Amino acid sequence: MLKVGVIGVGYLGRHHARVFSEIDGVELVGVVDIDRQRAEEIAERYGCLAFSNHAEMLDRVDAVSIVTPTTTHYPIAMECLEKGRDIFVEKPFTVTIEEADRIIEKARKMGRILQVGHIERFNPAVTAIEGLIESPRFIESERVSPFLGRATDVDVTLDLMIHDIDIILSLTKKKVSHIHAVGAKVLTDRLDVAKAWIEFEDGISALITAGRLATEKRRFLKIYQDSGLTIVDYQKGEIVQHFRKGGEITRSVISPAHTEPLKAELQDFLRSVLNRTEPTVTGEDGREALKIALEISEKILR
Repeated sequence: MLKVGVIGVGYLGRHHARVFSEIDGVELVGVVDIDRQRAEEIAERYGCLAFSNHAEMLDRVDAVSIVTPTTTHYPIAMECLEKGRDIFVEKPFTVTIEEADRIIEKARKMGRILQVGHIERFNPAVTAIEGLIESPRFIESERVSPFLGRATDVDVTLDLMIHDIDIILSLTKKKVSHIHAVGAKVLTDRLDVAKAWIEFEDGISALITAGRLATEKRRFLKIYQDSGLTIVDYQKGEIVQHFRKGGEITRSVISPAHTEPLKAELQDFLRSVLNRTEPTVTGEDGREALKIALEISEKILR
């Protein structure tokens, strides 16, 4: 029985606790939150222990999810690794690249599993396009939503855009050669809207749009290649393809079987822990997505 714990049970962390409590072969030992009442509420709901300090739980578990504010990821991750625990760290990975590098090196030194939480990698529509993408020429993404008043302590590049940065990096597998970016602070002291034009070394380009001031929620990824256009609708979990066939333009729709992305993501982490294998989203992947997101913010704000 693999013993796990969740550090931080706010908006997203409580779902980590729920998912771990539902997986066979896993014991959710405890949850941690600086709000003791919140920790006790979640612990009672999922039949585990409540802690207000993660240090109190570490001797009881094999692995943890770190779902706390980004500014706390580094000290918590380093302490968990020092204790020999495998760690899952929600995105954004860290505040700085230097922090990310130190965590990656520490995990390597301690022989621990390190996975970064980029949940869209586990969206059934994203996993289904793997065999459909051959040689992308241009990629376009849009991820916008109405203002919800959540995650306003970080730029929209780190809250929303970073998802698509990670997906695009995983599809191209190329180094970024140049970035153009524009954006603005509107309702908060952080960037609320951002657009980035990214050029890769082999000539592929990507246009990424993110915002939290839209009238409705939209989540799309469009991949243009010689064989046609592939559109991923993240919300529907659906793929639409447009391609030439026999001199005519043909349209097809692929609707992969529904799975909960968070459950698939945490199961991937647990498999890595049990089998001591590399997770789908590594520390290096999290670092690269963070690096590009920070560069985009810097170019807008300079």
